[in-house]
Amino acid sequence: MMNKAIRGFSLISAIFLLVVIAALGTFAVTLSTTQQQSAALDVQGARAYQAARAGIEWGAYQVLQNGPGCPVSAMPLPAMPNTLAGFSVTVTCSTVAPTEAGTTVNMYQIISTAKQGTSPNSIERQISVTIAK
Repeated sequence: MMNKAIRGFSLISAIFLLVVIAALGTFAVTLSTTQQQSAALDVQGARAYQAARAGIEWGAYQVLQNGPGCPVSAMPLPAMPNTLAGFSVTVTCSTVAPTEAGTTVNMYQIISTAKQGTSPNSIERQISVTIAK
């Protein structure tokens, strides 16, 4: 009689151990997947920042090379090459000309927005810079 009770207890222990190991395995796979997705989003965020920065540099070049006034109020940049492919970059420029101590200062605000994808999986970065000329 005692032998059957021990076998029944061993079976329950084995099933419990299998359930615990399966739960730990599922947790490990879920954690690994989440970390991989997080790392991929981090890389895409860095690429979006660099695409937005390229837009700022393009806009600053346009402002510094042209006369007073923004060359364009809003303009999408051409397709980006290499690792920035797939990002759409829009550069906007606005100007203000305040007068300080009798001197007019032209101030340009350039905003560059880089975006890839659609919600909820979209990546977007926006950079703003002000140039006084």
